[in-house]
Amino acid sequence: MSLIPAHEWGIKSDIVPRLGVRLVQEGNRLHYLADRASITGKFSDAECLKLDIVFPHFIRQMESMLTTGEMNPRHAHGVALYHNGFTCEADTFGSCGYVYIAIYPTQR
Repeated sequence: MSLIPAHEWGIKSDIVPRLGVRLVQEGNRLHYLADRASITGKFSDAECLKLDIVFPHFIRQMESMLTTGEMNPRHAHGVALYHNGFTCEADTFGSCGYVYIAIYPTQR
């Protein structure tokens, strides 16, 4: 069985494992749609538990960045966020409605 999904969502990266997601932006709110997410590689059980904690944290951070204008739906601008041993790369790519992300264990 392949560890690479048929369609990868989010920011493309060679880092494995990673969670890739295309979030739907509505104003300063972000919405997760399960059919717009993919996992490449395999997270350990411990990483999966931590991912459940860091994912909502990253969402709140990105929503705050949309509110302050640090992230702008009309202009591409990549940001990197860090929390609890994970990295989240995010960018709107000027898409006017989506935020693309990749979350993976922080490389040390």
